[in-house]
Amino acid sequence: MQRLVKSGSDWRIGWNPNAPEFNGLVGTDDWAIELTEAELNDFCRLLAQLADTMKQLASELMDEEKIACEAESDLLWMEVEGYPHAYSLRFILNTGRCVEGKWNADAVAGLLQAAATLKVF
Repeated sequence: MQRLVKSGSDWRIGWNPNAPEFNGLVGTDDWAIELTEAELNDFCRLLAQLADTMKQLASELMDEEKIACEAESDLLWMEVEGYPHAYSLRFILNTGRCVEGKWNADAVAGLLQAAATLKVF
């Protein structure tokens, strides 16, 4: 597999299987951070879990009701906040690099779709 970077409106995600340590990349048009393979795997897994949770909660909430959901692994913490059909995403690395990032609601759908097809997790 070759190096792959997917990007859209204010999001990007990448995978480089030949990189010595930091195989993954996540970011926006303004910032990016390289991730280890384990961090990228957790990022994609937790993002999918949070998206599924938001989808499941849609029928439980009133149209104007917002919600925040969190998910965490040993490597990172993630939160989605907003409406089940439009929510922002934030993450914090729990490793030694102390990184925090955020995507606005209009970027999350594209990031979610790209993360699901980036590589087999």
